[in-house]
Amino acid sequence: MVASNGGLLANVCDKLSETYQSSVIGLKLGQERLVVGLGYDDVKEILCNEAFQARPDNFFIRLRTLGTRLGITCTDGAFWNEQRNFVTRHLRHVGYGRQAMHAQIQTELHELLDVLDNRMEQPIWPGSILSFSVINVLWTFVTGSRVPREDDRLHRLLQLLQERSKAFDMSGGMLNQLPWLRFIAPEWSGYNLVRRFNKQLFEFFTPTIEQHEQTFTEDKAGDDLIYAYIKEIREHKDVSDTNFTDVQLTMIILDIFIAGGQTTNTTLDLAFMMMLVRPDVQEKVHEELDNHLEMNTMPHYDDRHKLPYVEAFLLEVNRFFSIAPLNGPRRAITDCTLGGYRVPKNTTVLMGLRNIHMDPEHWGDPEVFRPERFLNEDRQIVNTERVLPFGQGKRRCLGETLARSCLFTFFVGVMNRFCLIKPDDGSEGSDMAPSLTLKPGITLSAKPYNVVFQPRKRAEGNLRKE
Repeated sequence: MVASNGGLLANVCDKLSETYQSSVIGLKLGQERLVVGLGYDDVKEILCNEAFQARPDNFFIRLRTLGTRLGITCTDGAFWNEQRNFVTRHLRHVGYGRQAMHAQIQTELHELLDVLDNRMEQPIWPGSILSFSVINVLWTFVTGSRVPREDDRLHRLLQLLQERSKAFDMSGGMLNQLPWLRFIAPEWSGYNLVRRFNKQLFEFFTPTIEQHEQTFTEDKAGDDLIYAYIKEIREHKDVSDTNFTDVQLTMIILDIFIAGGQTTNTTLDLAFMMMLVRPDVQEKVHEELDNHLEMNTMPHYDDRHKLPYVEAFLLEVNRFFSIAPLNGPRRAITDCTLGGYRVPKNTTVLMGLRNIHMDPEHWGDPEVFRPERFLNEDRQIVNTERVLPFGQGKRRCLGETLARSCLFTFFVGVMNRFCLIKPDDGSEGSDMAPSLTLKPGITLSAKPYNVVFQPRKRAEGNLRKE
């Protein structure tokens, strides 16, 4: 079994690496110098070396952030440090990484299970419903409230988010290399798509921000991120060079929305798809749940300690599919070297995570989907240092804790209640079979497939004592 986890640029880099027998590849895309590190040592160097901790300043980055260099994801230096530290501190203050976060995830899981129950075992593509649950966890931390699943604005925004992720690769695609295409082919180049996406974001965020500004009081600053940021804006209103502005607040929300929603949703979608592709793995998942989790228990992230096979399975999903085959982008802030090659200042640098995750010298059989590779003889989790979906170093993903908790809690909650089966041949939706060939884009994603969520029946009294 081999997943086709391609992407045009990633495949080109693989071919060049093979041709030149090098794990470091140099390219010129338009006017931009690009270096790609494909080996484990190269990627570790990029992740942890201070020389590679900046972000590029190119057309696509500025288009993504409304012509600015604002937010958190696409910024660097003292500005990035100040803004990231503020967001990290205040997310923790409202419960991020604590019981409040896990409780919110459980609330969204409860609604997700109700949605699946109401489908009456009809075929459904999981990717079409998961994103609402993931986004609402993020939205609650940012705004203090959730968005109803039936909200038309949310449906349109999620659709645009999916279209945007498919229109570009990690380097920004053709539009970044040839920005003049926006004048002669604005639709084909994706330029109009990004502008529509930005417009929808503003329409979605602005009423919530305005409502927070109108109802702001000092004692509400600890309720959610927007109130906390408004307080900071007002405290800095007389500072001429303040970085705390209304536009920056909007860009932070955009970053959280883009970075947190799509990748977690995609990984969950792939996890459920593998339950159809590998029914033997689904059987092992159910066996572990039967032995260690009550049937009607609402799972908690802490349960991972007694569900090592589930943990190993989710690690294998991340490794096997590598939904970000090329990760980054970074910018060299000084003349430096990578893998013995000179990297000039301001070169854009990418990392080949797929190459690490599929390295035969380390994994032995990387093309085989085998969760057991992460379990030792005592069924403890091992061998995780080369699975890097959240990166490492100072730019490690801000939302890692939330993403891991969402992945585990949603997956366990659904699998504890349902068996996932393929629709019967000839029934509605039976022609949408799961495929290991993923759709390309900024992040790869599963092609739509249909699954029937069938309520589980299991014997009482088979729960092992911990």
